[in-house]
Amino acid sequence: MDKNILQKAKVWTQAPFDESTRQEVLDMINNDVKKLEDSFYKNLEFGTGGMRGIMGAGTNRINKYTLGKNTQGLANYINRVSKREQKSVAVNYDVRHNSKKFAKLVADVLSANGIKVYLFEEFRPTPELSFAVRYLGTDAGIVLTASHNPPEYNGYKVYWNDGAQIVPPQDQEIINEIEKVKFEEIKFTPDEKLITYVGKELDDAFLKASVAHGTFDAPDRSNIKILFTSLHGTSIKLMPEAMKRAGFSDFHIVAEQMNPDPEFSTVQSPNPEEPEAFTIALKKADEIGAELILATDPDSDRIAVAVREPEGNMRLLNGNQTMAMMDAFLIRKWKEQGKLKGKEFIGSTIVSTDMIKKIGAADQVEVKVGLTGFKWIAKMIREAEGKQDFIGGGEESFGYMVGDFVRDKDAITSGLLAAEIASEAKSKGSSFFEELLKLYQQHGFYKEALVSLVKKGIEGQEIIKKMMLNYRNNPPQSFDGSPVIRMEDYKTSIVKNLKNNTEGILSVEKSNVLIFYTEDGSKIAMRPSGTEPKIKFYFSVNLPLNNIKDYKKIEAQLDEKINRIKKDLGV
Repeated sequence: MDKNILQKAKVWTQAPFDESTRQEVLDMINNDVKKLEDSFYKNLEFGTGGMRGIMGAGTNRINKYTLGKNTQGLANYINRVSKREQKSVAVNYDVRHNSKKFAKLVADVLSANGIKVYLFEEFRPTPELSFAVRYLGTDAGIVLTASHNPPEYNGYKVYWNDGAQIVPPQDQEIINEIEKVKFEEIKFTPDEKLITYVGKELDDAFLKASVAHGTFDAPDRSNIKILFTSLHGTSIKLMPEAMKRAGFSDFHIVAEQMNPDPEFSTVQSPNPEEPEAFTIALKKADEIGAELILATDPDSDRIAVAVREPEGNMRLLNGNQTMAMMDAFLIRKWKEQGKLKGKEFIGSTIVSTDMIKKIGAADQVEVKVGLTGFKWIAKMIREAEGKQDFIGGGEESFGYMVGDFVRDKDAITSGLLAAEIASEAKSKGSSFFEELLKLYQQHGFYKEALVSLVKKGIEGQEIIKKMMLNYRNNPPQSFDGSPVIRMEDYKTSIVKNLKNNTEGILSVEKSNVLIFYTEDGSKIAMRPSGTEPKIKFYFSVNLPLNNIKDYKKIEAQLDEKINRIKKDLGV
């Protein structure tokens, strides 16, 4: 066993760590070396979605001390850089094990450092935290959540005063403050006078803004039968009320999944990207004749949509399809309202479908593309303020943001928007899916797929590192027989044109991502996840759709092509 790991662990068997923590670490030292190694071989770091990990004792775990150290460092940073006389932070949490306790612990540390805390009285959707930061005018925001990770996980996301997650160079400045903190320096004793509990007023303000941004001029919102599942998460607090206020009266809830449950007991994974999560909802939808299913992840920032095909079957849309529909709908509405002045933009990411670029180009709307994660879309908004107007934006992993009143992905407002699209389409004798097919006919039928390989622990991290190194040093020459003509390496910021053997510089921030483009228009990307022990492979292929009636035949051809590319990669 690594001596450094053992030494790190032994520190946790003494003061200032409490008795239960000391005992947990001693048990690992004496009885479970593998667990000990995984608990201490590194410190939890901020990824694309903040700090996320398994709960338990250790530097690589979510616990009282890792959260306390991060919060003490953040408090030191706020007290150093904020010019406000009374510094303040909003703190929210999800339904997971220990989330409420962790949120109070975070509030305690902040208040102990003289910072006023607006602590949500009960769990709320993550986008409401982003909204709260701007509504309350706080210096920062923190949400305790692990999104759609398994039940043993929890996490910690930090937002700055614009309601957006922190980005470079500020994230590193905060990390530097955190690294200076010694565990014995954490101030755990609260100043209760500085902790204010918030709830209904914020709910009302958020819902009012959400309905204003998520609805337009659908003539009769009672015309669409909607089925909703919160997958045991936070959206049950707001989604039913949002739909009621907007006028979507034919609204139904999957009862088996409506109660908050940190074990997410009715699903294998509380991730709406996984088809299995829809098993109960699909059955219920057929029973009641629902035309639209909406599902959210546990912290309610991701939205998944299922709609009926012309043949009557329910179809689960992927994140790219939902994003394409929302972008096209919002651009059309802005155009109808006379709001397109040539200085508007939508946001996307480097691993999302390139169909978005065609949708924007059709109405001369700029498409800004950034790294994976909504903090980068929020950064686009911040940098464009006063110069350009943000319409909306999303990413392939089921996140979307309507306007900029929330600076993070928002399943509540996006759910309203999906319902609005479906309702308007039906009123015109069409449907959500038929409108998607019209987009394919106009811009090309784009089909995407994702493969995630899970590689846990120290060994898994090494495997992922070697895989990326191999693809970088020995890049594929072709996929499905089509030559690779362009390679983008976001770690080195170098883009290579393989047709004329030239190189250029990528303007996007650095990240461990590789993207390959082929002569026939296919796009293959790979990246390690920033929040989970995974390496992800993204596939995008396209063909013309000249006749909407041919969509199944064209889709089958695209699926076959993706399968051949997967085979080329061995995934």
